[in-house]
Amino acid sequence: MPQKLIIDADPGIGDALAIAVALFDPEIDLIGVTATSGCVSGPAATRNIQAIIEALDPPKWPRIGSCDRETLPTLRDFATESVSTSALNGPSGLGDWDFRVAELASPKDSAKLLIELTRAEPLEITLLTLGPLTNVALALDRAPDFLDLLKGIVVLGGSVTAGGDVTPAAEFNIFSNPEAARAVLGSPATKTLVPLDVSCVPVLTFDQHKRLPNNESTLMGRFLQSLLPFALRAHHQHLGLEGMRLNEVAAVAAISRPEMFQVSPMAVDVETKGELTRGMTVFDRRGQQHWKSNIDVLREVESQAVIDYLTATLRRAGNGPSGGSA
Repeated sequence: MPQKLIIDADPGIGDALAIAVALFDPEIDLIGVTATSGCVSGPAATRNIQAIIEALDPPKWPRIGSCDRETLPTLRDFATESVSTSALNGPSGLGDWDFRVAELASPKDSAKLLIELTRAEPLEITLLTLGPLTNVALALDRAPDFLDLLKGIVVLGGSVTAGGDVTPAAEFNIFSNPEAARAVLGSPATKTLVPLDVSCVPVLTFDQHKRLPNNESTLMGRFLQSLLPFALRAHHQHLGLEGMRLNEVAAVAAISRPEMFQVSPMAVDVETKGELTRGMTVFDRRGQQHWKSNIDVLREVESQAVIDYLTATLRRAGNGPSGGSA
């Protein structure tokens, strides 16, 4: 039986690729995709999610949650020296893809949709967060039993020993709203963290990109050609990488293919006040741990297995009825 999944996202080319994988992975039943502000504003995230789903036209469409928040205050108020998200993803978040979407007829707030879907199927749904944890904290504030009704929550974010990517100490998703992250990661819910230590390891190289569907007569081929060339160029230009990091795809793989990863129970908290360390995920790694373990953390990944998972899933979709013949 496919796993019921909701993705909370701020697309982002990486998020777009992860959503595409989740839409066509037969082991996943993607019932909802909710927009949050982070890599792009809330309205842009909502439009991007619509564009992704409409472009791919999957056999089963998930419900879409909308967001009207602009960029989070933390990102405006704290100067960073990292490569901007717009440099890696383009001004719209989806590279130079020139897409058009209509306004949602009856938009539903993301946090409200999260609560509604979860209450309809208690203990059946996994929530994957690919952006800041703002929507989850809002849902928890409105419905204190929200996290208890989930089967589990998988969070892409934080770092154990790899340092940060937006500041020397903090990873983007946690840094964007550390108060929300602290509330969610500190909750007693069943949680899994996919930190930078693991998510940055799988890299889609230029050669591996050629294995993906590229026939522009198919929906998947057109979709990938609209996004990936920009992402590969941007990663090379701004990060000096000969490929694109697959952070978000690794997070989907952690749900669908957990055998690709090694997991350790750990104790985590989030720094919310430090001048240099705001947004840092702090783990109790002392020889004699004093904090009680409160989260499962992915520590190792089979990098090539994640890339093979991506390739197989998207090639299957590219050959499917909704994508035409490859």
